[in-house]
Amino acid sequence: MDIVFIEDLRIETVIGIYDWERRIRQVVALDIEMRFDNTRPAATDRIEDTLDYKAVSKRLIAFVESSEFQLVETLAERCATIILDEFEVSHVRLRLAKPGAVRGSRSVGVQIERQRGGLQPAIQERQ
Repeated sequence: MDIVFIEDLRIETVIGIYDWERRIRQVVALDIEMRFDNTRPAATDRIEDTLDYKAVSKRLIAFVESSEFQLVETLAERCATIILDEFEVSHVRLRLAKPGAVRGSRSVGVQIERQRGGLQPAIQERQ
């Protein structure tokens, strides 16, 4: 299966467990790999037949900007769920980084892999 990817999608959001983090917006960076069969769009050369990475990006930007999660794990899980539920993707690998969160490191975060039908029922989103 082919992979459509989005690299270093930077979005500002409220994220963190400390009081000071709840009062500011911080940048998170997403790297996303999505399994998608590109043979049809390659044959037709039509945007309607593709996995539109701009549409995926816009959807995630809107969601992440309006979210206020404490844990990067929770935010990553919700983003993966959105991709699998709303786009024709069978598998997603998502890396969510929080740049500058730990002194001396470029970033910290999580990397998860999920596939369609392999997620636990979504916990109600906190916003």
